[in-house]
Amino acid sequence: MSRLVVVSNRVAIPNEHGAGGLASGVMAALRDSGGIWFGWNGRVVATLADEVNTQTDGNVTYATLGLTQRDFTDYYSGFANRTLWPLFHFRPSLVDFTRSTYEAYVRVNAHFAERLAPLLRPGDLVWIHDYHLIPLGAALRRLGVLSRIGFFLHTPFPPSELLVTLPVHRELFEALLAYDLVGFQTESYLKAFREYIVGEANGEINERGVISIRGGRHSVRAGVFPIGIDVDRTAEQAAAAGELEPVRALKASIGSRALIIGVDRLDYSKGLPERFKAYAELLDKETSLRRSVILLQIAPPSRSEVPEYRRLRRQLERLAGSINGKLADADWSPIRYVNKTYRPDVLSGCYRHARVGLVTPLRDGMNLVAKEYVACQNPRDPGVLVLFRFAGAANDLRGALLVNPNDIEATARTLNAALDMSLGDRRLRWEESMAALRRQDVTAWRTRFIRALAQTSGSEEQDYSDVSLPRN
Repeated sequence: MSRLVVVSNRVAIPNEHGAGGLASGVMAALRDSGGIWFGWNGRVVATLADEVNTQTDGNVTYATLGLTQRDFTDYYSGFANRTLWPLFHFRPSLVDFTRSTYEAYVRVNAHFAERLAPLLRPGDLVWIHDYHLIPLGAALRRLGVLSRIGFFLHTPFPPSELLVTLPVHRELFEALLAYDLVGFQTESYLKAFREYIVGEANGEINERGVISIRGGRHSVRAGVFPIGIDVDRTAEQAAAAGELEPVRALKASIGSRALIIGVDRLDYSKGLPERFKAYAELLDKETSLRRSVILLQIAPPSRSEVPEYRRLRRQLERLAGSINGKLADADWSPIRYVNKTYRPDVLSGCYRHARVGLVTPLRDGMNLVAKEYVACQNPRDPGVLVLFRFAGAANDLRGALLVNPNDIEATARTLNAALDMSLGDRRLRWEESMAALRRQDVTAWRTRFIRALAQTSGSEEQDYSDVSLPRN
């Protein structure tokens, strides 16, 4: 079995960052084959070290390095999160592009490649994750690495009309051609990638879907690999969470009222202002629900160094305060808005107690919260998932009630329908979604991607001499 090398912007070391979502799938894959997890350790350092820090746990080595304050500001907060993140989430008005942050982005990827290349062996499978590391494959090729290299994008991939607004789009996205396999969350994002490559990079696609560039001297495969969760572990955790003190306290404070829950990182892509407005619309139109329902919105702060995130937090605080000020009573507040992080086991207990899971991002690659909410439900008395129709998870969770969060009144009506749904209908919808979760769980995701990468032709047969590589 080939050794696996996983590269992500942030490495989740056990007992340090926890392990959920991407981390759980990566850990299982690495323990199956043995290998390396390489990336940033989350620390800002005074100077870049010549060597990576290593830590071994069984057959897995964690190889990490720090970032300088300049690189954190320009690479991570700058180009990755103020340029690519809004672009990939269809928010061109929020894209903040400068040449200096792009140069930092390419420079950090080149630095990662220089530190990773000496750790690689012939026959390794290299699996690179997400928008922070798009040029990394090309940087490794420049250093002579011939391993099979795959790239998986966790975010959406927008259409060409948006991508070409980025001044360095050609230089950046042609770097994806250095990979042997590129993976996306949904068919629509794969379609957008193919259309971009054909329309902007002079690529060709044969009847097997293989993309060839410049007369067939290099080919790259692309496919859909929807990420999943560990369904059984999540369900077991939720079933046991009722005895946890924070969950018991929540249940006691809610009493007989119906709980609607939203759990999202504090981000403008999550549709939180629209969600608050839809909930206020529900209480305005359905006055009988007042005092009998509570919205718990958990929104841990993130990227607080980015101005757009600070503005969003102030906006949400004003909205929640306005709604509570207008409608609250001495023993009831319609919204509980919490800016803190909860342990996964506590969250699973909160999901299980909620009659409605409200997952309404304005744009999302997949959204694992939606899948976790479904997996956490009590099979005898499950809640209802209300989900944005264009989130990647909507392709799988056919038992959800689908909404467009921009339609405030329709979302409010859907919330009312979810709260009023009969037990029989709730069970049928939950069973349909659970069956899909089991088909597309985290094991299926990682197994399909790694198998597809192993079956690519391999870079020993490729010629990279004329592939455009980003310059640092």
